[in-house]
Amino acid sequence: MSGIVREFVGLPSPLLGRAGAGGHPCQGVYHRPTGNPPKTAFIATHYNVDFSEHYLAEHLAARGYGFLGWNTRFRGNEAHFLLDHALAEIGTGVRWLREHAGAERIVLLGNSGGGSLMAAYQSQAVEPNVTPVAGMRPVSAIEDLPAGDLFIALAAHSGRPEVLTAWMDPSVTDETDPLSADPALDPFNPENGPPYDAAFQARYRAAQRARNERITGRVLERLDALKGTRARDTLFTLHRTWADLRMIDPAIEPSDREPNRCYLGEPAKANYGVFGIGSLCTLRTWLSMWSLRTSQCAAAPHLARITAPSLVVHATADECVYDSDARAVFDALASSDKTLDFIKDTHYLPRSRPWVADLVDAWVRDH
Repeated sequence: MSGIVREFVGLPSPLLGRAGAGGHPCQGVYHRPTGNPPKTAFIATHYNVDFSEHYLAEHLAARGYGFLGWNTRFRGNEAHFLLDHALAEIGTGVRWLREHAGAERIVLLGNSGGGSLMAAYQSQAVEPNVTPVAGMRPVSAIEDLPAGDLFIALAAHSGRPEVLTAWMDPSVTDETDPLSADPALDPFNPENGPPYDAAFQARYRAAQRARNERITGRVLERLDALKGTRARDTLFTLHRTWADLRMIDPAIEPSDREPNRCYLGEPAKANYGVFGIGSLCTLRTWLSMWSLRTSQCAAAPHLARITAPSLVVHATADECVYDSDARAVFDALASSDKTLDFIKDTHYLPRSRPWVADLVDAWVRDH
């Protein structure tokens, strides 16, 4: 697209400066139209995915907006994620937009997993509530974050602990053995389905939550055992996280999605592969991001503090975000001015990006 300026932005974090090799911990790309600086700018950040060249950046810049695809130091570094640290580094990007890019109005774009992250940012900015994970010091930089003016959830998940738990294979009987499986809970055992009856679904969901809780219990025990030793934290692996029954059985929450698909293709193959969410964690990252018991990365509590005008856009053919997820995000928002829209496309909107940009543009101009 002609007439669009792409500017690399590298900034120090409130928590650390440049690396020895010269790289800044916070990095992104600012897209804007040529000419006068735009007065309205978007910022999009994910827990670990590189959003610097986000798929909507050029589309929205072509419509007159600034767009900062912004990365914290946790891009590609999910195993060490800490929520309060990430929020401080998102604040660095928001301040840059206001103080250096000339933006007077900020739109927080929570896309995919970034939906709950940007909700947590706005929540902390308007009503500080995020606390450090066990054994970590408070981060003073999150006590005075600049808030956004508008909030958008686009193909957004309902929160990290909820997503991981919904995708977990609960048939795992030994966390150190990626092949261990209880046949009575194995989603790929044809005796169980698909189709999966209501009783199996209920047992399966309960077992998923139980697996998450067991891991949290072990993590807390291991952290306690490390007290007084030379180690403050340690890494562990997590197997088999592509097993949401909805990925396999299209009769559960019917939609426009292709059956038997997840983001990595066929769930049975993806589930036993080496790429998955939460596959490598520190003990404290588990507590910060993935644990149902302790994580502050669940969207709902943060959405309940967002009163800014809000837009939720759901892709009806999304392989792993479902109608119930979009409606839960919408219902949890405290804003009295909120809109829910639908578009027929898959998760990353490969066929409909110009139309989504038009939809977002029209909504922002209305506000």
